[in-house]
Amino acid sequence: GDTTVSCRCSVDRVLSYRSRISGPLLDRIDLQVDVLRPPIESLRPDAPPAESSAVVRSRVEPARRLQLQRQGCSNARLAGEALHDICNASRSAWQLLERAMDEFALSARAHQRMWRVARTIADLAGDAKVGRQAMAEALTLRTAGQRNR
Repeated sequence: GDTTVSCRCSVDRVLSYRSRISGPLLDRIDLQVDVLRPPIESLRPDAPPAESSAVVRSRVEPARRLQLQRQGCSNARLAGEALHDICNASRSAWQLLERAMDEFALSARAHQRMWRVARTIADLAGDAKVGRQAMAEALTLRTAGQRNR
């Protein structure tokens, strides 16, 4: 995944390395993203600062308060029918997830996790419904590493 250095490993070696983490364990990880090497310019002392934790917190805290007010727990604790009721999902969000379930062979556990992540993304955006955009972002956060497998 490095854009500046080409990999010298064979496809079999890469697959062998990635298979060290079992499927059932990987299935329990909600966010699976590729983290690339930062550009060297971003490491300089005069580089523009990254977003601070305080700024991130100012977005996260209202979303968390909303979850606690709406359902009495965080989205991570939602399950089953309560999860689907709280998501109040659009038809296009359902369709997108169904296509991704087939394409990436996602499990029932992953299906539930996608709804929780999508609901959280919608909460951060201030959306009452989980729409196609929130589901697409959740799927991107889940399947980024799978495209190279």
